[in-house]
Amino acid sequence: MRRSPQHQRGRLPAEDIALFRDAVRDARPIKKPNRTAAEGKAAPPPVPVQSLLDAHDALKESVSGPIDWEQMMDTGEELVFLRPGLSREILRRLRRGHWVVQDHLDLHGMNSEQARQLLAQFLSACSRRALRCIRIVHGKGLRSPRREPVLKNKVRVWLARRDDVLAFCQAPANQGGGGALLVLLKG
Repeated sequence: MRRSPQHQRGRLPAEDIALFRDAVRDARPIKKPNRTAAEGKAAPPPVPVQSLLDAHDALKESVSGPIDWEQMMDTGEELVFLRPGLSREILRRLRRGHWVVQDHLDLHGMNSEQARQLLAQFLSACSRRALRCIRIVHGKGLRSPRREPVLKNKVRVWLARRDDVLAFCQAPANQGGGGALLVLLKG
C-alpha cells in the first residue's frame, strides 16, 4: 500500500481521525507508574548474590577458626598436616605421588592479602570441580625482605584452617620442593 504525501508528513484526513476516535471512545488512559523510568538505559546486570555469599563464606572460613597445633607435625625442614582421624598412610601416599596433581596455583609475587584471597577462591573452585589433589606454589621467600618465606608459613596456616583440606606436605623437588605444597582435598 502506497501512502499519499499527506500521510507521509503525519497529517491524517478528518474522516480517519473521526474513525479512530470512534474506535477508542471507551478507552481510558493507562496510569503512569509511580517511578522514574530510565529511558534508553539497559537494566543493570543481575547480581549473583548466592555466589558472592559463598565466596565470602569460603574466604572467611579460610582465615578464621582455631587450629589444633597437634594437627601440624613438624618433621625437621618439612611441615606436614594431617586431619585428625586419618591414617598416616595418606601422607605417605601423598608424598609418593599416589594422587595425580589435577590443578595448581602459583602465588609468586603476591602480597599476603592477595595470596589469601586468591587461595580461598582457588580452593572453592577446586571443591566445586571435585578435584582431589592440587599443588600450591608459595615460593621460598628468596626475594622477600630478609629472605624469609612469608607466604610459605601463611599458606600452611590458611590451609590447615579449612575443613576441605585433608592433608598437605612439601612437594617433591621436581614439583617445587620447599617452595610448594601438595594438598589433598575431600573428594
